[in-house]
Amino acid sequence: MQFAIDFFKKVIEAKLANKDVTIDWYKAAFLSSKLSSEDIAINSGLNKKTITNMYNSATKEIVIDASNEHYDVLYQSISNLIESQPDIDLTLTIKFRGVSVELNINESLIVINTLAVKRSALRGGLWSTAGKRVEKYLMATLCKVYSVPFEHFDQSKIPSSMREVDFYLINGKTYSRCEVKMMGRGNPESADAIFARESDVFVADKLSDLNKQQADKLNVKWVELRDESGYKRFAKILQELEIPFTDFKGNLDAHLDTILSELLDK
Repeated sequence: MQFAIDFFKKVIEAKLANKDVTIDWYKAAFLSSKLSSEDIAINSGLNKKTITNMYNSATKEIVIDASNEHYDVLYQSISNLIESQPDIDLTLTIKFRGVSVELNINESLIVINTLAVKRSALRGGLWSTAGKRVEKYLMATLCKVYSVPFEHFDQSKIPSSMREVDFYLINGKTYSRCEVKMMGRGNPESADAIFARESDVFVADKLSDLNKQQADKLNVKWVELRDESGYKRFAKILQELEIPFTDFKGNLDAHLDTILSELLDK
C-alpha cells in the first residue's frame, strides 16, 4: 500500500508541474541509482529474483543495467501497441487528497504494469515467508500421522553444518534431506530446489506433471499434498528409507487437531 501511495504521489507531482510521464522523466524518478535495488527492479517491470535468475547475480550495477534495458523494451512495446492499434484508448484518473490528474494511454500502461509487478513480488514474498514458517511443523505432522518414533525426525540431532536444509529424516547415521515448498499455482521455478540442493525427499502443496517426471528421473521421492490422498505417499517414502512407522487408517482431520495441539504446545 505504501508503495502505491508513494508512486502515485510522484506521478501527481509531475503532472501538476505540467510534466508528461515520459521515458526520461520515469527513468529519472523511478530508475535512479539513489533508489534501492529492489525498487529499481520493480519500477522497471522486473523483480530482483528474476534478475538473479537471468544474470546469476543481483549486484546494484547489474540491477540498474538490467532494469534500464528492460524498461526500454517495455516502453517500446507499449509504444508499438499504441501505434498499431490506434482505436485503443485508455485514460487513468488518479485522485489523491483532493487532487486529481489524468494519464494518457502510454502513461497509464506504464503505471499499471509497475503496480502489477509490485503486487506479484509482494505476493511471492509473503507466500515464501509463510512456507518457511510451516515447513518443520508440516514435516513433523506427517511423521506423527504415521507414528514415526521421534528419534527418526529429531532435528536437534542434526549437525549444525547441515541445518540449512528444511528437514531431515534420520535412520541411524543416514540423514535424508527433505525440502518443503509451498509452491502455489503456476510456480514451477520453486521446484528447482529439488535439483539444486540434491534433496532426497520433496514435499509440496502442488507439483506439475513435469516436476514429478523430473523428480522420478533423479530418484527424488515426492509428496503432493494438494492431492486428496497425496499424503499417503509419505508412508511409501518411509518404507523405502527403512524408517519405522505405523500405517494410518483413522480420521485424518480429527487426528490432525490432536497432532497440531501437541506440536504447538511444545
